[in-house]
Amino acid sequence: MSDPATLAFYEKRAPHYTLSFGQAPSRHLDGFLDRLPAGATILELGCGGGRDSARIIERGFALDATDGVAAMVRKANERFDVGARQMRFDELDAENSCDAVWAHACLLHVARADLPEVLRRIHRALRPGGWHFANYKLGAGEGRDLLGRLHNFAPSDWLLDRYRDAGFAIVETEEYPGMAADGTQRDWLALTARKGFA
Repeated sequence: MSDPATLAFYEKRAPHYTLSFGQAPSRHLDGFLDRLPAGATILELGCGGGRDSARIIERGFALDATDGVAAMVRKANERFDVGARQMRFDELDAENSCDAVWAHACLLHVARADLPEVLRRIHRALRPGGWHFANYKLGAGEGRDLLGRLHNFAPSDWLLDRYRDAGFAIVETEEYPGMAADGTQRDWLALTARKGFA
């Protein structure tokens, strides 16, 4: 479920990514946090250098920050002291344990064949009514970018169907242009979804 080349890329480039992306949180983060009750428990997947993690804690939420790359976990903890731990997406094995799952620009590295199972794991980890955010680079075929990282490069309708298949209700979507780390311009999909009440 985890691509060795992609994990190795981030392991090697962790210092670069920590410095180059600065300290500003993701632009979708505060809007997502505004949906949550005070003190909600948030699982962050792919925390990277910890910039979003720090903002989540600053806003008063209980955070479990995770990343599949040991070097990224070290950088997040060195820079922001967020208590991050190492966990790959396929290692998520929780049930009704959090109010929200934040996954900024990370699930796009999951192979298409593996994404349905990862989404089921996220759905299972959420409490009833729990919220989930993720964003993806859009495309028409899975492949590697110019840096060698695996991307699912899925069309938006395929992604939304996979979320619905996993039991999510789609609350909001946004398509927007963005510059990738390899210098290519690509459209992205940001989606906010919710686990239904039992």
